[in-house]
Amino acid sequence: MATIRVALWRLRIMPRWVRKMDARAAASINRRHAHPAIDRGILGLSHGADRGVLWFAAASLLVMFGGRFRRAGLRGAASLAVASVLANLVGKTVFGGDRPLLGGVPISRRLVAQPTSASFPSGHSASAAGFVVGVAIESPMAGGALAPLAGAVAYSRLHTGAHWLSDVLGGLALGAAVAAVGRILVPARRSRPAGVAPLGATPRAAAPSAGTDELPALPDGAGAFILINPLSGVRLVRENPARIIERRLPAARVRQLLEGEVLSLAVREALESDDPPRVLGIHGGDGSVAAAAQLARRAGIPLLVFPGGTFNHFAGTAGIESVDAAIDALQTGRGGRVDVAELSYRGSDPITVLNTASVGIYPRFVAEREKLERRIGKRLASVVAAVTVLANANPIDVTVDGRRLRVWSIFVGVNRYFSAVAAPLQRRRLDDGVLDVRILRAGLSRSRMRGMLALAFGRKTSMVDEFTAERLRVSVRSRHGDDPGFAHDGEAFLTVQESSASLRQSGEKRAGGGHESELWIVPGGLLVYGPTAR
Repeated sequence: MATIRVALWRLRIMPRWVRKMDARAAASINRRHAHPAIDRGILGLSHGADRGVLWFAAASLLVMFGGRFRRAGLRGAASLAVASVLANLVGKTVFGGDRPLLGGVPISRRLVAQPTSASFPSGHSASAAGFVVGVAIESPMAGGALAPLAGAVAYSRLHTGAHWLSDVLGGLALGAAVAAVGRILVPARRSRPAGVAPLGATPRAAAPSAGTDELPALPDGAGAFILINPLSGVRLVRENPARIIERRLPAARVRQLLEGEVLSLAVREALESDDPPRVLGIHGGDGSVAAAAQLARRAGIPLLVFPGGTFNHFAGTAGIESVDAAIDALQTGRGGRVDVAELSYRGSDPITVLNTASVGIYPRFVAEREKLERRIGKRLASVVAAVTVLANANPIDVTVDGRRLRVWSIFVGVNRYFSAVAAPLQRRRLDDGVLDVRILRAGLSRSRMRGMLALAFGRKTSMVDEFTAERLRVSVRSRHGDDPGFAHDGEAFLTVQESSASLRQSGEKRAGGGHESELWIVPGGLLVYGPTAR
């Protein structure tokens, strides 16, 4: 009786022309014969979108990339959740309707378990539209890339005979409307850099090497020295930063590093000139940005960051999402202080750490991944590198603040990072004043295989100990006489001397397989430009 009532209710509220359109569309789709592989693919896609699993997975991936992609993933997931509730709990109750008869649908296309809920609107279509439109509000590029997938999910509901055309169109309209209303209630905006104090605010702690608390506004770029590292990042599409910078900052000094040229020497030359810069700018990846941060702190001048790498972890967290956004901040003098860390090896001059530092297999994992990522992409390169490195690696013995451990690696992030994995990708803010320590322990059951999964896929595991600290002392001892090496800010150094040489620092020569290092947080240690909340 309930089914008859639902059918009569839809017959009553749906215009005749809509019912005719539905019948014609269903007949047209059912008449067309597709390759069995296509039928299986569409069927699998439809099942994959059940309960929003497909879209929540996409949201998780976007969140991992941070910055605008993180906001896009969160907004998309929120729009999906609201659209799904409205479609399944409200729309189907109010409108209802019977689903298409399966007599004309080829058996190979039918769902394994046919839905028993009312037909209008399509929950799958509402979720797909809500998610993709929500993503597009924050990141049009990501939304455009996902739009074909949303269209395919919506079509799959017709191809499998689960819905009428009007159900799908109604679901798409509902999902898009939910995302649009969400934009009105929570406008999309460029966030102020997390942890970056507004102009005029007093920093939490003074840092002698960070210079003045005020950021000069340079409308035409006069006083700025900007370096461009053309070798940074792995991208299919690149903007031309020099053209944009020269057009918007005609008075700035812009220099493109040549292959093999040392960044520190180029900066030193500019600082020792008759007209030393008031601001140091860098267009490059996290390694280049970290090196520039070290030099800016030494010179006591602010840093201007242009995202030019593959992931741009620092720039993304700071809200610097494009060349134009960085220029806007420079021209208006917007930004503030952020935390950094300093790393010292046996009392040597400290190295500025902007994002992360690590010891153990992770540096070798990074080095191996970098050899492969330009050819096969960073994700696949991570898998291959994890297997290659851990297959032949040996655990190392360490003493962490007096506690003796046997580990695969130690990860230390500047400020707290997301998730409980061995090497997380994104931090929450830039000013919480602590180090985030993750220790990937060895010596446990199947620790080698679990370690591979933790490195390659960022998989959570009970092998990871995590805690926060303001200062960390690590003594590394290798049983096999080799130097475990270390990495910081996406750059791998298989010995400490390599890093010191890259920054033109003096480092003590040593023998044997091990080293002692100390890392500490420097609250407000770097003055950096960044966009403010609009």
